[in-house]
Amino acid sequence: MRSFVSLPRVANLIPRVTALSVSSPPPRTMPVSIRMAIGALFVTAAACHRGKEPDAYGNFEADEVSVSAQASGQLTSFTPAEGSTLRVGEVVGIIDTTQLALERAQLVAQQAATAARVTEAGQQIQVYQTQLAIARRNYERMQRLFEEKAATAQQRDQAERDYRTLVAQIGAAKAQQQSVSRDASSGSARVAQINDQIAKSKVINPQAGTVLATYVKTGEVVQSGEPLYKIANVDTLILRAYITEKQLSAVKLGQQVQVHIDQGGGKLLSLPGTVRWISTKAEFTPTPVQTRDERADLVYAMKVYVPNPKGALKIGMPADMTLGALPPKQPS
Repeated sequence: MRSFVSLPRVANLIPRVTALSVSSPPPRTMPVSIRMAIGALFVTAAACHRGKEPDAYGNFEADEVSVSAQASGQLTSFTPAEGSTLRVGEVVGIIDTTQLALERAQLVAQQAATAARVTEAGQQIQVYQTQLAIARRNYERMQRLFEEKAATAQQRDQAERDYRTLVAQIGAAKAQQQSVSRDASSGSARVAQINDQIAKSKVINPQAGTVLATYVKTGEVVQSGEPLYKIANVDTLILRAYITEKQLSAVKLGQQVQVHIDQGGGKLLSLPGTVRWISTKAEFTPTPVQTRDERADLVYAMKVYVPNPKGALKIGMPADMTLGALPPKQPS
């Protein structure tokens, strides 16, 4: 049968409890009900020992990066797993590039044929230029003979026609050479584009951190721009807290503050934090957040960066903050 302790009896124990050291647990020889009552008073005493009320409340978040595919195709390899740690620049996935490789091979072959056409056009121009030199000399000679009455007008006109025909043929050959050269340049640009797409088929991790979520698996077909996984650096977390307008003047960028999280059993873990951002616009108090002055309708958001080397802080974890707990950090 369970035994209960009445409130008057617990009240009579308060002078005895206050005489005990806060760090000393109740003796095991006491009845369970009395020990539970003393434990409750012990937690209350520990809370009173903490000091003044916090200046702000909030939750931890991180600078999350959603990594997306830069190419379309089937994922032949994908290594990120939730909770795993990735290095910056690490190749974490590969998208199938078979079709791109075949298209590139076709373009390379076309480039070789185009280059041969450019060479052929250049050689043809050289032939025309040699013929033009001969035709020009023949035309000039016929012009002199015609003036000396030693050649007919028909002979002169034939020499002129041959000369002007070669001039036109050279112009056409040069235009064809330029057109083929542009085709070659276009093919080179397309090959470079395919090489870039093949390079982007490798999924490269952009920042060091911990994988928070994955959205695809090996073997799935993905599209360019489709999210693959989410990563964040949890070595430093951000406490998004809210302060009232009265507290705004007491907060400065770069200011050092003290952040507290509950470790359970009435224990608090205190960590230093640095104010990195303060909102310039007021907003209504978020529903899950309590402020020091509950009558305030508008609050200002702020971001406090808190080092998390041992991983004690988690994304979404609630915390409170005390202003002016540490002196402002002096620039080095």
